Amino acid sequence: MAVDFRFIIIGRGMMGAAAARHLSAMADGIALIGPREPAERKSHDGVFASHYDEARITRTFDGNLAWGSFAARALDRYRAIEAKSGISFFSEVGCLFAAPEKSEQDYIDRALTVSRTLGSEIETIAPSQLPVRFPFLAVDPDFRGYFECKRAGYINPRALVRAQAKLAEQGGVTLVEATATSVRDAGAHVEVTVDGRRYSAERVLVAAGGFSNFHALLPRPVDTRVMARTVVFYEIGEREMAVFGDMPSTIVLGEREEDHIYILPPVRYPDGKIYLKLGGDTETLSIDRLEDAGAWFRSDGSAAERDHLCRIALQLMPALAGCPVTSGPCVATFTPTGYPYAGFTQSPRIAVLTGGNFVAAKSSDELGRLGAVLLTEGVLGEADFGGELTPVFA
Repeated sequence: MAVDFRFIIIGRGMMGAAAARHLSAMADGIALIGPREPAERKSHDGVFASHYDEARITRTFDGNLAWGSFAARALDRYRAIEAKSGISFFSEVGCLFAAPEKSEQDYIDRALTVSRTLGSEIETIAPSQLPVRFPFLAVDPDFRGYFECKRAGYINPRALVRAQAKLAEQGGVTLVEATATSVRDAGAHVEVTVDGRRYSAERVLVAAGGFSNFHALLPRPVDTRVMARTVVFYEIGEREMAVFGDMPSTIVLGEREEDHIYILPPVRYPDGKIYLKLGGDTETLSIDRLEDAGAWFRSDGSAAERDHLCRIALQLMPALAGCPVTSGPCVATFTPTGYPYAGFTQSPRIAVLTGGNFVAAKSSDELGRLGAVLLTEGVLGEADFGGELTPVFA
């Protein structure tokens, strides 16, 4: 039978939109299915995405060669995507890692090795020079810095998704602004149900992030943990901008894992205010149902995690004292392999791309490219770390 599309991508987030853009240069007959960001988050009863934000750290400095490579490949395409789409999303302000000299040294050593392999320039900053170079940050005297000036900073994930979708549409991709609720291998083709309507395709890529298991999108659920994350926003005024205005994106590795924190420079948000955003990676709330995911995204995150993050923030950045504080929700999708999934399911016509492991925003363009290659060629090679990206199913 004739199909509606050759390829359908489900999920209009960072990976899905990137996959659609890359696929538009490889084939015709493509649809990208996914809803817009809800106008009113707290009253929305549908699906959400984690890219509804204005700033995410981007860097190549990473203790894992695959993740560092994904980031470097994506970063090297940022400016071309901006130029072609007319949408700016990358601020190259650099990224600073700060860590105690005797803690996390194995990770730092591996990251320095990966950086040499990738040709990334990392400046090591002695403990005595760290407060001189970066006076906004108050760390203990034994902290050493690792600063990546080029190919690092932050991206606006909303703007990046807009740019990807715009270029995909210009390349002939059909955008369907709706929510897919089921995917079924019908034998010679795949049927996708979207708001009661059915579309058919030769192959489908499910790139629905933390919501990949919450509708009937896959023959079997992927083995992932969808974890709640809380982010904190400090509203920044003129006084604070004098302190933080020139800061890079920053990751502080504390003596304990629960003290690790990431910090975004001041960024203007849609409400017109400027916020410094920060977050951590210690919450243990796991989300297993669609209803729970929706409830979490409609909340303001965890008050206990907000207070924990604020305690660390004021220790590291005393100049934030007195700034108004708000918080918000996010989710992170973790895989047992520590890598994203990019592979076919039990069906040779249904593939999956998910599992950002809380670090994939910066790499989303490359992960989307891998999804596009998977659909067109059916397999990922060694150069694309195909073996590491093999999905695990529940």
